[in-house]
Amino acid sequence: MVLQETLTNQYPSLKDRTVFITGGGSGIGAAFVEAFVDQGSRVAFVDILEDESRALVERVNAKSSAGEAHFYPCNLINIDDLKAVVEQVGHDLGPISVLINNAASDTRHDFRDVTPEYWDERININLRPQFFAAQAVYPQMKALGGGSIINLGSMSWHESQGNMPGYTSAKSAVLGLTRGLARDMGADKIRVNTLTPGWVMTERQLSLWVTEETKQDIAKNQCLSAPLEPHSIAAMALFLASDDSGMCTAQDFIVDAGWV
Repeated sequence: MVLQETLTNQYPSLKDRTVFITGGGSGIGAAFVEAFVDQGSRVAFVDILEDESRALVERVNAKSSAGEAHFYPCNLINIDDLKAVVEQVGHDLGPISVLINNAASDTRHDFRDVTPEYWDERININLRPQFFAAQAVYPQMKALGGGSIINLGSMSWHESQGNMPGYTSAKSAVLGLTRGLARDMGADKIRVNTLTPGWVMTERQLSLWVTEETKQDIAKNQCLSAPLEPHSIAAMALFLASDDSGMCTAQDFIVDAGWV
């Protein structure tokens, strides 16, 4: 993926800032990593995909003359490990001023088969880390005099998508988390927003769930029929992280090509 051909805006306020991204090793997360490095940011990201993440760092840093990417292995189910990585990133790269809560798992599951243990696992992957990552970065952002937290939502629950109630329930809760934290952190000039992607054509989606039939359905339901790509989500993330969006908080910014 070559973002330079599609992302042309430069945000001077992002240069030399420390950006922390969860789930940055592939898909939309990898697009975030590349986009912020291209802005001159110091990007730290966590993921459980170690081989893919190290390859991403090597590729991005080899072609960048602006920022730099750093990978920290972490399983976000372990909140103590997440907190430790956030602290280590602040020590290694400087205080975190941008947090992107991207990590999630939209594995399909039949509601009739869901156990309490599986339900907890879905919440522990898709919602709990967003809160605790925000809690962990708060002292660093407060010390900086402000920051931007971007929580990734999903259009799946908006459109009443079935076959994954643990995921859609967690993602709908992200909006409440965003608005509550925006109020709690606003006095410290920390902005909190939700970024809601539509059906993005990542390798995971294409290999697991997108068929010729679903492609036709996507084209029919989007106002803009072209495939939605990760760089379009990254473009909104750059704006929300930058000072240009300085009065935007507690909002849900939807990038879905106009899903009807």
